[in-house]
Amino acid sequence: MKDLYLLNPDITFLNHGSFGACPKTVFESYQNWQRELEKQPIQFMTVDVYKHLQSVRERLGEFVGCSSDDLIFIPNPTIAINTILRSLDINSGDEVLSTNHEYGSLIRAWTWVGKEKGFQFIQHDFSTPFTSHDEFITDFWSRVNEETRVIFLSHITSSTGLIFPVEEICRRAREIGIMTILDGAHVPGHIELNINKLNPDVYTGACHKWLSAPKGSSFLYVKKEHQPSLKPLIISWGAAGDDPGPSQFLQDNQYQGTRDPSAFLAVTEAIDFQSQHDWEEVKKQCRTLTRRTRERVYKIIKTEPLCPNTNEWLGQMASVEIDVNDSQELKKTLLEKYKIEIPIFQWQDKTLLRFSFNAYNDQSDADILINALEEIF
Repeated sequence: MKDLYLLNPDITFLNHGSFGACPKTVFESYQNWQRELEKQPIQFMTVDVYKHLQSVRERLGEFVGCSSDDLIFIPNPTIAINTILRSLDINSGDEVLSTNHEYGSLIRAWTWVGKEKGFQFIQHDFSTPFTSHDEFITDFWSRVNEETRVIFLSHITSSTGLIFPVEEICRRAREIGIMTILDGAHVPGHIELNINKLNPDVYTGACHKWLSAPKGSSFLYVKKEHQPSLKPLIISWGAAGDDPGPSQFLQDNQYQGTRDPSAFLAVTEAIDFQSQHDWEEVKKQCRTLTRRTRERVYKIIKTEPLCPNTNEWLGQMASVEIDVNDSQELKKTLLEKYKIEIPIFQWQDKTLLRFSFNAYNDQSDADILINALEEIF
């Protein structure tokens, strides 16, 4: 599988989680769409693009388990959540309940808008290690109160690499009228996703991460009942423009000024690539490699695991706490001396090393990491 990707063969790439990695055929599709646009820009951008977007939305809707008319393409989940934030009917005294494991830029966005509108953004403090999903649900739900209007959760966390039990949280929230907004940036192509089954009010996912579509391709799902109240982040032509979309939701959000839609249109090729290469087996092998590697890493660094080493909590990505004085120097050493691309960052009061495996990785890549850590530690 390594030969099917564009990655530098001299680098052991253990950071698929940050920006993904595009297979050659997907990148070729991306470039082909760019060429099609340039052959006849007027016809493409004013007529053809809407038919193409509809076709790709239909494929993506099947892939993530929702109606194609309930999702729009968007460059990244940060823009998706900011779009939702500007439309929320939430007031002074209300609370948005979240956790201390959320993505940094979105914590900043919620905090920023909370100050503008007067609501409280509450990050429930989950200390590690976690034990079970049932205990997580009980602990999180203990913080819900009469002021809770919205729950914002990661489906898979970025820093800690944990799978959260969002389906049960959504179910409980629906029963008492709390809105649920899920950040699924790391989910499509990584773990099973059926949005209709989860039944959140809002879901955003990145296609350019684990689905390995071109950079800048993500989606925003909004439950139909909330679509009329969604305000576009950028006000453009809407229904007065060329988009023949069946709803104001699509017309207001699909076109927000001139931009290259090629990354969105190549999502179909990314879905095809996975279907052609038995991706369920790929994911299974990567999950096994992730758990085995985590066990080996902990034998070297001897810190406390963040969670049990199970499929309940972990997919193809895991974070481990490391005890170092200079995390950036360690990252530099791993890249320059050992040719390993791997993220190291601060989370709360911990320094975390996060590794992720995808189709192009194998046991030899894990061995390179282990050998490097054994020398360093």
